[in-house]
Amino acid sequence: MADVVSMANKLAEECIAVQTELGNDRLFMEVAQVLGASSQTLEEAFLTAIRTRMAEVAGRKFLAMKLKEHRAANPKDTGA
Repeated sequence: MADVVSMANKLAEECIAVQTELGNDRLFMEVAQVLGASSQTLEEAFLTAIRTRMAEVAGRKFLAMKLKEHRAANPKDTGA
């Protein structure tokens, strides 16, 4: 049997994929509620897995935005 962290990670990946397809970025809360009714341990591991993945996405978007702002404010000199 898979360990709890592995199960949570797999479920988090699947949940994020479904959330994206459905356009429902809070679906993970409903899944967590279902999990919590049977296993608080799996619920907590799942929420940790979801939050870390969502935080990574937010961090990457933030970095991309900062880089875009920097490049717009500091265009490279193209003159010879």
